[in-house]
Amino acid sequence: MINLYDLTLPALTDLLESWEEPRYRAKQLWTWLYQKRVDSFDVMTNLSKSLRERLKQETTIGTLHLVAEQISRDDTVKRLYRLPDGQLIEAVLMEYDDARRTACISTQAGCAMSCVFCATGQMGFARHLTAGEIVEQAIHFARDLDTRNDRLSNVVLMGMGEPFHNYDQSVAAVHRLMSGLGIGARHITISTVGMVPQIRRFADEGLQVRLAISLHAATDDERNVLLPVNKRWPLNDLIDACNYYIEQTGRRVTFEWAAISGENDTPQQAHALGKLLKGMLCHVNVIPLNPTGGYAGMPSAVRGINDFIDILSTYGVRATVRVRRGIDIDAGCGQLKASVINPRTIE
Repeated sequence: MINLYDLTLPALTDLLESWEEPRYRAKQLWTWLYQKRVDSFDVMTNLSKSLRERLKQETTIGTLHLVAEQISRDDTVKRLYRLPDGQLIEAVLMEYDDARRTACISTQAGCAMSCVFCATGQMGFARHLTAGEIVEQAIHFARDLDTRNDRLSNVVLMGMGEPFHNYDQSVAAVHRLMSGLGIGARHITISTVGMVPQIRRFADEGLQVRLAISLHAATDDERNVLLPVNKRWPLNDLIDACNYYIEQTGRRVTFEWAAISGENDTPQQAHALGKLLKGMLCHVNVIPLNPTGGYAGMPSAVRGINDFIDILSTYGVRATVRVRRGIDIDAGCGQLKASVINPRTIE
């Protein structure tokens, strides 16, 4: 069965032309899939009955099966989906008082980056998602918001997995989010642990999509422990790639900083970070560490975070504390976790 969400509009056009359907049928079907966001061929009333029957026989509108849903005290929604091969992924919807509706979606089942404080990294890696599987997570949330006369405004590729490890499918999904769902580039964020060649490649894509870097440490010794990827691409290489992204796009880079008590919230790390980022077009998002079962670290205290931010300000580096969402249902940054079948390691 062909997952229609895996097809671009040109590919959808080619498919229907191979069925001897007129080209305009593809645009009609595309509208049903992305603008109207229906989940049944039966409601596609401007398509012929014969075409609808063939679509039912040979294609599917998505492949994700909802297994479970949790709603937190702050109304954050977390969903567990089963993929056709049995793998499980999670996706999150966060609603804010300023009318933002942000979907945090996954790009892989599991993750191969092994960041020590991240529940997904503790799982191991199963497989990459297709562009259709990535986009479908956002479509499900958009469809539900439609029923409330509300709309999905933002999408972040910050769920399970490393988007730049699954580069081609992640970027294809971004294009689909823009052309299909109508999410503006500046309302889409890709988060990476720092895969340097892919950051440079992404800078050359010509997109105005936001880039977030999971930094979490300002010295190589410290970052090697927290994020093993740093051993392959150390901080100097990472910062050079970020500067290249800024030069090519004119966009600022966001650096994510999971504040861990006594680990990376010290004055020494704050000064090191200030020196590392001084003069760069960037912003630091400080996030008190979210608890995970596989890591013993504790979140920083409010006073320690405030002192950390004050030190950064002396270097002209702007930083704010990110509002934590969905912590009570393990929906916060670094908390997404589901079983993976036959996890494997990627060299």
